[in-house]
Amino acid sequence: MLAVIKTGGKQYIVAPGQKLKIEKLENKEGSEVAFKEVLLLEKDNHLEIGAPFIGGAQVSGKVLSEGKADKVIIFKYKPKKRYHVKKGHRQPFTEVEITEI
Repeated sequence: MLAVIKTGGKQYIVAPGQKLKIEKLENKEGSEVAFKEVLLLEKDNHLEIGAPFIGGAQVSGKVLSEGKADKVIIFKYKPKKRYHVKKGHRQPFTEVEITEI
């Protein structure tokens, strides 16, 4: 059983028992989360495609943890102009385990 869900402006292929890191959600650790924007559903070799979403379909998950990704360095530089800017960024994420489709 597979599904394609949309959250945080991205699409993910998910299956029950899978752990994935998605854009930060406002849910607390240990709470349940429901993804209602299901784009595709595969069950018993039967494929159902939404237009754009499948009505009544839902993917449930459990929030495991929240954190920040590794630091990404942004460095801008223009030669011979004494211009250089160094910035860092750590993207927040939420780790979710898919429980059922």
